[in-house]
Amino acid sequence: MFCNSQSFRRVLQAGLAGLVWLLASSVASAAEGKSGGDLASSVIHFLFTSVTGYVLIGIYFFFVGMMVWLLMDVRGGAMMPPDLVEMIEDAIAKRQFRQAFETVKAESSFFARVMTAGMTRLQHGLEEARDAVHAMLDNLRSKKKGFVGYIAIVGTLGPLIGLVGTVSGMIQSFAELGGGGTPDPAKLADGISHALNATLVGIFLSCLAIPAYTFFNNRLDRIINDISLMVDDLLVQMYFASKPQATPPRAGATASTDQRPAEAAASQVQPRAQG
Repeated sequence: MFCNSQSFRRVLQAGLAGLVWLLASSVASAAEGKSGGDLASSVIHFLFTSVTGYVLIGIYFFFVGMMVWLLMDVRGGAMMPPDLVEMIEDAIAKRQFRQAFETVKAESSFFARVMTAGMTRLQHGLEEARDAVHAMLDNLRSKKKGFVGYIAIVGTLGPLIGLVGTVSGMIQSFAELGGGGTPDPAKLADGISHALNATLVGIFLSCLAIPAYTFFNNRLDRIINDISLMVDDLLVQMYFASKPQATPPRAGATASTDQRPAEAAASQVQPRAQG
């Protein structure tokens, strides 16, 4: 699935940088002062000691995996390979339509599948081919949009999971208050800390997911529009290139044809002149 393992490692490292930063900042802040390390230590303690924290970590790793996959998949070069486009244009110029069809049929890219649908129906007319292209475009677009939609789900689910942690932390604190007797300040602080950390991590995850969803959604629309225009242009070229060209009439045949009415008119005028 991934075309370049080095690029995959680079993107994966960038995606995990946020989680690694939490660990590194905890050590650095602790070295600078206790108050500076409290925030990072509290977040790390929440992530690795609570069910809500484990769920948020799992959502984060899912988000990173989707980001890596979309970065590799939603690209102009992957969805519409330039070499394949050049090959089809060259085949059309040489009128090698069968070879072009066999080549795109063997490919599995977005552009190749759309082009195959159009070329299959081209023998029935240009409008039939365009209808097939639009149907295939809608089908493939819905599948791609479904994968991009997972990023939107992460952006929506992150704050909701954080809200669940917030509510559970507040329940824990109020349970300590309502237990009777003198409440333990440490347990009260632990419940409030759990609530606030859950809100913080959930909102942070949503702040990452929403811009990512907008970016990939707009990028996918732009690439699909480019593919639609390119496929339509190639189909039009192929349709008119496959039609036999009309042979222009020869100059001698035109002259002889034009001469016949003149000769007929002269034969009708000559008897009158003799009379």
